[in-house]
Amino acid sequence: MVTQVHVNKSDIGKAELAELATETLADSAVRLAIESFSVTANNVTYAVVGDGFGYWNFFPAPDGKGIVPMWGHARVVESNHPDIAVGERVYGYLPMASHLDVLPGKVSTGGFTDMAEHRQPMSPIYNQYSRLAADPEHDPAREGERMIFGPLFKTGFLIEYFMRSEDWFGASQVILTSASSKTAMGLASVAKHRSPQVRRIGLTSAGNVDFVKESGLYDEVLAYDDVGSIAASPSVSVDFAGNSGLLKSMHTHLGEALKYSCLVGVTHIDERAGGTEDIPGPTPTLFFAPDHAVALFKNVGPEEAGKMLAESWHAFLADAGDSVTIERRQGLAAARDVFVEMVGGTVDPAKGIVIEP
Repeated sequence: MVTQVHVNKSDIGKAELAELATETLADSAVRLAIESFSVTANNVTYAVVGDGFGYWNFFPAPDGKGIVPMWGHARVVESNHPDIAVGERVYGYLPMASHLDVLPGKVSTGGFTDMAEHRQPMSPIYNQYSRLAADPEHDPAREGERMIFGPLFKTGFLIEYFMRSEDWFGASQVILTSASSKTAMGLASVAKHRSPQVRRIGLTSAGNVDFVKESGLYDEVLAYDDVGSIAASPSVSVDFAGNSGLLKSMHTHLGEALKYSCLVGVTHIDERAGGTEDIPGPTPTLFFAPDHAVALFKNVGPEEAGKMLAESWHAFLADAGDSVTIERRQGLAAARDVFVEMVGGTVDPAKGIVIEP
C-alpha cells in the first residue's frame, strides 16, 4: 500500500490520509520509500500558491485534493533502471507520502532527473534528485538541517545574488519581514557575508523578537508595530510575510526611500488577501526562485554556482544551524497534523520539524 496526505485545495487547513494500492513499477522506473522530510512555512507557501505556480502538479491527487511537495530523503526499494541500485539513497522533492515512483533520466554519479511526463512543464530545479553517495552537500550528521533549511536557504541565497547583481538598487539597508522564517534567516546570513555594507533590519512578531535578536543575523530587530521607527534611508524590502497591511505601512512610511519591493512566499496566511493595489512607492514584485536559479547557473556555470552555494551554506550553518531544535515525529498522521499547525501559524520558529513516515 501507498499512503498519501491529501490536502483540501480550497481549504488547506483540512487534510486527510489516503491509502492507495501499490501499482506495478513501470519499465526503467525506480520506486522510492520516503525516509524523512521537513515541514516548514515553505510548504504552506507551496499550497497557498499551488495552482498559480503548478506546485499541485508534481504529485497528482484526486480532484479538489492536492499533495504538498516536501524536501527530504528517500531510499530505492525497487528498481527497473540499470544504473540505479536498490538500497541507494537520494535527496530531493518528495510528496507528503510513503512512496514515490520516478523515471530517472540524465543519470550521473551525482544525481538524476525525474522524466515523468507530467513533471516536465515545471521548473527542472524541482525534478532533480541528488544521489547521496556522491553528493558534496551531503553530511550524514546534518540531514535534518539540510531538509529544514536547505531549500529555504537557497531561496535566500538567490535573493542576495539578485539584489547584489542590481547593486541593491542603490539601497543602504534591507528590511526583511517574517525575520524568524528560515528563508529570511538564509538571506540575512548570505547578505552578512557577501554584502556586509548593506544594513539588515528584521521585522517580526513581538513574541519572536528575542529569538530573532539571538540569531545574530540582523543589525536591528523590530516588532511589526514599530515599522514607523525604521530609518528612512534608501531601502529595499523583502516581504516573506504576505501581510498586505504590513506591506502598505512599510511603503507608506518609507515613501521614495524604498527603491525596490520584493515579495517572497506567504507565512501570514490569514492576511494574504488584499493585494498590492493602492500601495505607494515601487510596485511589489514577486520573486520566483527557480527562474533565478536557472539564471545563476547560466551566468556563472554550474561548477562556480555550486561552489558559491556550498561556501554560503557552510557559513549559514555556522551562523544559524544551531538556532533551531530539530524535533522528529513518526508517521504520516504526524505530517498531516504538523502541516495543519503550520497553516494555523502555531509552530514555534525555534523548532524544526522532521517527519519520518
